[in-house]
Amino acid sequence: MWVELLVGSSAAIISGAAGYFAAKKIEKDKFRIYEEQAKAKAKAIEHEAQIVLKNAQVKVKESELALKKDFENKLEELKKEYDDRFSELMEKEMSLKQMFKDELKHITLEKQELKEEREKINALREEYERLKAEYQEKYNEVMEALQLQAGLTAQEARELILQKVEEESRTEIANIVRKYEEEAKREAKRRANYIIAQATTRFAGEFAAERLINTVNIPSDDIKGRIIGKEGRNIKTLEMLLGVDIIIDDTPNAIILSSFNLYRRAIATKVIERLVEDGRIQPARIEEIYEKVKEEFDQQLLEEGEEIVLELGIGQMHPELIKLIGRLKFRASYGQNALGHSLEVAHLAGIMAAEMGGDEVLAKRAGLLHDIGKALTHEYSGSHVDLGADVCRRYKEPDVVINAIYAHHGHEEPRSIEAAAVCTADTLSAARPGARREVLEAFLKRVQAIEEIALSKPGVKKAYAINAGREVRVIVNAELVTDNEAVLLAKEIAKDIEGQVQYPGEIKVNVIREQRAIEFAR
Repeated sequence: MWVELLVGSSAAIISGAAGYFAAKKIEKDKFRIYEEQAKAKAKAIEHEAQIVLKNAQVKVKESELALKKDFENKLEELKKEYDDRFSELMEKEMSLKQMFKDELKHITLEKQELKEEREKINALREEYERLKAEYQEKYNEVMEALQLQAGLTAQEARELILQKVEEESRTEIANIVRKYEEEAKREAKRRANYIIAQATTRFAGEFAAERLINTVNIPSDDIKGRIIGKEGRNIKTLEMLLGVDIIIDDTPNAIILSSFNLYRRAIATKVIERLVEDGRIQPARIEEIYEKVKEEFDQQLLEEGEEIVLELGIGQMHPELIKLIGRLKFRASYGQNALGHSLEVAHLAGIMAAEMGGDEVLAKRAGLLHDIGKALTHEYSGSHVDLGADVCRRYKEPDVVINAIYAHHGHEEPRSIEAAAVCTADTLSAARPGARREVLEAFLKRVQAIEEIALSKPGVKKAYAINAGREVRVIVNAELVTDNEAVLLAKEIAKDIEGQVQYPGEIKVNVIREQRAIEFAR
């Protein structure tokens, strides 16, 4: 029995071992299969990796070629640009060298001319000394002859000779007197005209009726009583705050505002229009609306000034100066709007400065600010030139701007191209036809009076008032009027015009004397 059990156990063990080894073999076969599959996959992955690597290398090489090509193209462009710039600089250098040679040649010629002029002056000086000595010798001989022949003393002979010389030299003396008289007259008129211009800039009496009155339309005449108020309280408040004369008369549906200050008159017009719209007209409401309108006007002036500065392209500027530029809109000189005049001067000065090789932007800036003092003349004493220079100096404007302000009225000499351009542009803007308007009837009467004064003088054939009445040309009869009398005639006509005619600025009296000899060859 035990043998059977042992045999059975051995058989079971052998059977189990056989099954185990059979299982192991199956697993080993599977492992081998898996290993072969893994190797195949690895080989496939390696093959794909090699393909990807080759593609990447191809792309890298293509990128390198593209970058190299771009670099070469850019290098070629830079080289071409360098060559062009170098050629341009060489041309400029040649131009400057030629310019320098021309200028040097011009200076050499001028130096030679100066040398020749100096030699001529020395020769004339020597000739003068010789003639002076000869004159003195002849004078002594004449004195001796007179004393011997006429029995005259030396003193009597001297007086006789001096009288003769005076008669012969009368024309020369008249020319000398005329020369210095004209110089003195020009200087005196220049100063006087400047003062007159300042007064007329602030007053402008000829234009009061046309240009210094605003009319406010109202829906009905009942509003007039409300504007006057009880015992005149409202109108007194309005006139005190607004600084204008309020004229309430029989004109239907209208109130007249009068003031020489255009800015105050504009504010007053807006205040009264808003009061009429609001309907509540009483002192407290008047003050409230006045403050609002004044703030709006100040803001509007600042915005308009900023727009002007931006349009001109002249850079940054202090806000107070910008506000004053806006206020020029409400100033006028001889009927010409100060802001329009300043803009015209700025554009003209910029163009001229650019043509002359100056700073166009600086010239525009100086042109815009040259009359900035006119925005202050109603509030402060002094000329607009001094006020403008002070305010520009306070806000750190360039020295060229300050010099242009002084120079455009002759207070200083222009020290730069830009200042000279501003002076010229100011003259052009003020003198061009239509720039400074006048009442037509007064203008015609003045021109007619000037011509009549000239024609009333003896020896005058024709007289023409030209250049908008700023000059009168007088043509005289050469047989009746001598050269010296022509000088006196011009002086008499100018004096009569000063006494009988009222006019802005100055009037030039130009007397023309011409002798014509006509004959025919037959």
